[in-house]
Amino acid sequence: MAKGILAEEPKGKTHSTVPLNWKEVYYTNCPLVSASNVDQELGWTREEYKKIGVQYAFLRSRRENDWYPHYIHNMDNLIRFGGLTPPIQVHADIRRTRLLGMTQVYEGGCMMVRSRDDIYRMVDLRGKKIGLSKSLNTIKMDWWRFQEEQGIELMLRLNGLTRKDVEIVEFPYPDDWYDKPEMLDPMENPSETWLKRDHKHDLAFRPLETALLKGVVDAIFTQSKVTQHLMEATGKLKAIEDLSRYPDWTLQVTNVPAVITCTDVMAEKHPELAVTFLKGMIKVGRWSNEHKHAAAAILDKQTFYLDVEDTYRGMKDVDLVPNLSAQNMASVEIGKDFMLSHGYIKNDFDVTKWAAPEFLEQAARELLEEEWKKKTTDRLPQTAATLASGGRIG
Repeated sequence: MAKGILAEEPKGKTHSTVPLNWKEVYYTNCPLVSASNVDQELGWTREEYKKIGVQYAFLRSRRENDWYPHYIHNMDNLIRFGGLTPPIQVHADIRRTRLLGMTQVYEGGCMMVRSRDDIYRMVDLRGKKIGLSKSLNTIKMDWWRFQEEQGIELMLRLNGLTRKDVEIVEFPYPDDWYDKPEMLDPMENPSETWLKRDHKHDLAFRPLETALLKGVVDAIFTQSKVTQHLMEATGKLKAIEDLSRYPDWTLQVTNVPAVITCTDVMAEKHPELAVTFLKGMIKVGRWSNEHKHAAAAILDKQTFYLDVEDTYRGMKDVDLVPNLSAQNMASVEIGKDFMLSHGYIKNDFDVTKWAAPEFLEQAARELLEEEWKKKTTDRLPQTAATLASGGRIG
């Protein structure tokens, strides 16, 4: 495998977290379409936690917490909602967690080339160079490389090619923005992250774009619709293949679904904390489904779509209420199997045993009971009985 421009590997880092306090729950999320990224502006999940006397806060709202729990889940009282691959690595190789729910988000991926190059189809890349990034941050999961590698192999196969027909050029890069002093200042809300960075034009999230523009490689992978549209808007790049255009849904699972995970310690010792989080996500997800334009305006603050309207087009068909559907579970299995076969994880596990549907079920049940009481109490002489109470008339 050819090498691209090399970068120095970052030295070892020490981790920093607040002391464990079960009256506190921290959340962390990826900048993608999810109920959590809508809720961080609405605050409905925080309200749910207030009802049970628990403080709910963003991971980085405390200076003592660095960024790494987002990737290695080294806090018992943390709930994560984000890309698929870091949670898979954590559960496989680092510590046991529970899969609480998920949302199918992005579609496939694109192969980008320079807009004026005489390249219009994947077969035109035969003998040419395709970039593949490599994070030198050994603490965190290299999720971006995973997306690239999975997407590249799928596109080659769909067009009758293999890796032997192209030259894969590897580009190591520091991936060390997590440790910069300005990024370690406390942030009350994940959106504040992007107040410090122009994330829609920050090439740290598109590490191979510069190499493509300079002609070091001839093509690179990027996400369909999301960063794709940012790249195309420059007028310098174009997509020649797009996995989202195929009817086969199994081609559209690079680092998705976005999944919700908590530690096994939280699940076993304080299950009410996981249930409370899911209650918030269900409420916000339902609101977002009913008000897609309003949700898009919120999500545009942190996602990588071109603008609010582009965000809306990208998420208008997304169900933002978390689920554990059979199709999404199969998508998780596809991602996990690719990670195992390509060395991203060392240990295999049963995805069905990872899933913990009882928490989502309990959250939905509690919300239904609350809605039942709310809608009946004002019309009855006393508070309505629970839905499960039964009883017969006559």
